[in-house]
Amino acid sequence: MSKLQADVIVLGAGMVGVSVALHLQKRGKQVALIDRRPPGEETSYGNGGLIQREAVFPHPFPRLFAELRRIARNRSVDVYYHVSALPELFAPLFAYWRNSEPRRYAEIAAQWRRLIATCASEHEMLAKEAGSTALLRPVGFIRAYNDAATLDIDLAKAERAREFGVNSVALTPAQLAEMEPHLCNGFIGALHWTDPYAVNDPHALTLSYVALFERLGGQFVIGDATTLQRHSAGWRVLADDGAVEAEEAVVALGIWSGDVTKRFGYAPPLFGKRGYHRHFKPQGNAGLTRPVASNGFLLAPMRQGIRLTTGAEFARRGARPRPVQLARAEPIARRIFPLGEAVEPAPWMGVRPCTPDMLPIIGRIPSQHGRLSVMLIKAS
Repeated sequence: MSKLQADVIVLGAGMVGVSVALHLQKRGKQVALIDRRPPGEETSYGNGGLIQREAVFPHPFPRLFAELRRIARNRSVDVYYHVSALPELFAPLFAYWRNSEPRRYAEIAAQWRRLIATCASEHEMLAKEAGSTALLRPVGFIRAYNDAATLDIDLAKAERAREFGVNSVALTPAQLAEMEPHLCNGFIGALHWTDPYAVNDPHALTLSYVALFERLGGQFVIGDATTLQRHSAGWRVLADDGAVEAEEAVVALGIWSGDVTKRFGYAPPLFGKRGYHRHFKPQGNAGLTRPVASNGFLLAPMRQGIRLTTGAEFARRGARPRPVQLARAEPIARRIFPLGEAVEPAPWMGVRPCTPDMLPIIGRIPSQHGRLSVMLIKAS
């Protein structure tokens, strides 16, 4: 069996794992990046393509009775749950609700903002080094509104966000129509969040970072993260072409991280939010210049077509895909934008890792032979 020696093994080649591998390289480490599939083909593949500098307020658990009642009916576009999943989700969702209490939420948001503040500049730096800045479109995104109450709430939130360096512009229906002439004219107003980057091919951005990683001497290896084991003074993982050994290991496997870390005494407090997307060809010469969020979904212009992405689905892990939200969103999306035929025969599905305190998990697992770290970031 052949053997690859490195300073650090990074398990997981999504956007988080690839970014961690690059930053370890900058610190002089020889890094081996390992995944069971080619880079960027799991959850990182299917997002809405936004680098959300504006997201200085993490999304709290709803606390208003009217909102809870709406979600409980299980008929909405933005949230859908499998009844069979509720018993195992009760504990993390209850903790999420407790952490959304105003005092706790304020403390959590203050920590979250320190990370979000650099998300755009960090991607600028990596994309420049990778030669992929053309994928970062500085156009922001639009949130369009059908009702005045929700618009007023978000306008107030936008004003609060200004003290944290976040920029936005309120749009009248006429201004929205000028910016996005192919949207329907039924909206009462909109918010243009101007700071985020819109990426029209998230997978290509991940691959460009992997190419940079390899140019700098890193090695990507197809392997099985679940084979991680203690070895000598460090760690060993089995790969398709042999074994990979290193003094340190980083687990960046998203929702699957606990499958590895629990064998070494740490079960991360994770629960999953499933999401779906599907691409559609626009009709005629219709197009969008930037992503548009409305009615609980996002329409994003991608290389493959207009990507329709859904909100949060709560299901048992491993449950079969049930794209109910896409089925609910598509007819609404067709009313607000001239979508043509679907590009793919079936929707894509991914699972986002979430934590009850809305914060990323970053740190070293204590009392380990060899250093084992966990890096789980709900990337915006």
